[in-house]
Amino acid sequence: METKVLSILVENTPGLTSRISGMFSRRGYNIDSFSAGETADPKYTRVTIVTHGDELILEQIVKQVRKLCEVVDVKELKPSTSVTRELMLVKISAKNTDRQNVLTIVNIFHGKVVDVTHDSMVLEITGHQDKLQSFLDMLGDYDILELARTGLTGLSRGTEDVVIL
Repeated sequence: METKVLSILVENTPGLTSRISGMFSRRGYNIDSFSAGETADPKYTRVTIVTHGDELILEQIVKQVRKLCEVVDVKELKPSTSVTRELMLVKISAKNTDRQNVLTIVNIFHGKVVDVTHDSMVLEITGHQDKLQSFLDMLGDYDILELARTGLTGLSRGTEDVVIL
């Protein structure tokens, strides 16, 4: 099984994410992560989808995505030619005596503390998925109360394949 990261530029229309995810579900394809947001031009949205399958399935996924009416451009974000990141928020149980150790871990990973209560902390970290996993491993001594991840988002490097609208 191979993993593919797709960057899809689409017209920003109602029901857009439903149509994209519906195409995947109708054909039995899996979405590992789905991230979407408006571009600099609010008429367009950039959707980043991480999916997996064998070579034939991944080829079919790209072909089917290209057929959707609103799709302007589809490109694969390969690790060597793109920049990808994920955002993660982690709420841990942490008392006053734990906070300095947690701050040390957060600083090592260039994260942020975004909320503190008398018995918990919410931590924010962005980066590659392996960095996020290492961060979670370092928090192994603390009770993770809640965790939220955005899914991968990214852009290709350089200007060769930029679509000018």
